[in-house]
Amino acid sequence: MIVKKYSNRRLYDTEQSRYITLEELAERIRDGADVRVLDAKTNADLTQATLVQIILEGEASRLLPVPLLVQLVRMGDDAAAEFFGKYMSVAMEWYLAAKFGLQQAAPVFPFAQLPMQAGNALLRMFGSSFGMGTPTPPTPPAPPPPAPAPAPASDDVAALRRELEALKREVKGRRRG
Repeated sequence: MIVKKYSNRRLYDTEQSRYITLEELAERIRDGADVRVLDAKTNADLTQATLVQIILEGEASRLLPVPLLVQLVRMGDDAAAEFFGKYMSVAMEWYLAAKFGLQQAAPVFPFAQLPMQAGNALLRMFGSSFGMGTPTPPTPPAPPPPAPAPAPASDDVAALRRELEALKREVKGRRRG
């Protein structure tokens, strides 16, 4: 998808032959479109600047606390580029890998998602302490859990233990490989 950006900040979708808003462009990207934004007059590539604008004008802007932004401005463009280019890329890769691993483990180990949920809860509770905006009010207590299922027969327990051991061996084998 090629989008032409004019000096008045208007965006023109060349595929649909119409002007679009920044939010419409963001929605197309979320839907999987590969986008290239070009200056309408010079054909200079403005894709990166436009993507940054989408991020900073959207909900994600809350993720960057003001003290961090001030420090990045004071450090200059090179430091900001190094910070975002190296640290943020690695941090995002680690986060996505951990999230994927936990999602894969969830069917076997239902509590696998707890670390991510706990981290999100801590950020909501203590986010303002770290310059991350106002904390959200605590959520109401969860309803009581349903009555426990009857205890499995000892054969079922033994089968589950064997299955768990097999899974442990498989995970260890994958780590080595």
